[in-house]
Amino acid sequence: MSIPESDRSILRRLAERQVEVAALPAQQETIREWKRLNARKPGRPLVWINEVPWHEMNCNDELTLRCADPFCRGVERQLRATLYQWEHFPGDMVVEPFFYSPLVIHDTGFGIGEDVRVIRMDPASGIVSREFHRQIREEKDLEKIKMPVLSLDSEATERNFHRLQDIIGDILAVQKCGVVHTWFAPWDELIRWWGVQDAMTDLVDRPELVRQAMDRLVNAYLARLEQWQAINALSLTAGDYRVGSGGLGYTDDIPQPDFNPERVRPCDQWGCATAQIFSDVSPRMHEEFALRYELRWLSRFGINYYGCCEPLHTKIDILSAVPNLRKISMSPRADVDKTVSRAGDRYALSHKPNPAVFATDTWNPAQARFALRTVLEKTRGCAVEVIMKDVSTIRYEPQRLWEWSRIATEEAARV
Repeated sequence: MSIPESDRSILRRLAERQVEVAALPAQQETIREWKRLNARKPGRPLVWINEVPWHEMNCNDELTLRCADPFCRGVERQLRATLYQWEHFPGDMVVEPFFYSPLVIHDTGFGIGEDVRVIRMDPASGIVSREFHRQIREEKDLEKIKMPVLSLDSEATERNFHRLQDIIGDILAVQKCGVVHTWFAPWDELIRWWGVQDAMTDLVDRPELVRQAMDRLVNAYLARLEQWQAINALSLTAGDYRVGSGGLGYTDDIPQPDFNPERVRPCDQWGCATAQIFSDVSPRMHEEFALRYELRWLSRFGINYYGCCEPLHTKIDILSAVPNLRKISMSPRADVDKTVSRAGDRYALSHKPNPAVFATDTWNPAQARFALRTVLEKTRGCAVEVIMKDVSTIRYEPQRLWEWSRIATEEAARV
């Protein structure tokens, strides 16, 4: 398909700007810092921001799309977002001289979707409130969970790759990219089909049904992983990719010494797992109904990350079962003192400041600074990343996030 010359010109200008940014010496220094952190070596805390409400961020038309062709608009959106973040809230982001062309993979899924009632506060936002209608009530309902069937669409993959090559390939190196990392959170899926309260109650009332559900769902995830590997759809994670609910995956510890660049395996990648809904579930039940099954997944990967929004300060002991665990999440609800004392130098800590700081009627930068400083003082001597995520709103004031990034960078440098 032909590309309008105006679209081509727009994308090439943006690509040229990304190459300029990627060539800055700071990029290589930041990569070295991420490798240091992911090796669990203490130093300056690193700051990274993602899960941004982009529909609230446009300022001076910096994010306004100008291309006409739908394919070009998708490329433009990525380029503009990267450059906008670098300009306004970079933290310790890395900008590379690459543009990734995803493999086109068809996936039949798990055979069951949400039956849900949604309430929206902002029609432009993807953040909504959900009431899940229960679909799993008894053992026969587990048959609704199917094994996914995958296939690689080579024709579409090549078509997209060559279009990118034609438009910007002489400026930004276009690279094919498969599955670099998998968000493994089976309980995120189960509660959508089971209902939150019903699922938690059944941990006590019908534990065998819960065990059967987890076993079936993890089997489905593993079937997907096996097929990714069979169709050669995996790519390396040890680069400018998010790992788990944390920061970037730069490390020298993967891929494995016998790595074949033509065929990436799970053991050449980062793995992750989380049971966010288990925030107030006891360590024993967390181990019985979540971790025991998650280990079947985590054991396949070279190094691992654990956790997200669930506080883990009472569960660090059970996490010793996770093979090659490098980093654990420290959610806004975690007890920082207990996390530090129990984690020691075994794990890097992925601190998640509370994003509610952006949602107040009046922006309070002093409060944001105090909250960050308090945690960073308590984690002195640890390998720490500060990950601002789950930002539902900045009240349509992009400057709030810009200023938070500056504050976080200053506080990280101070300690």
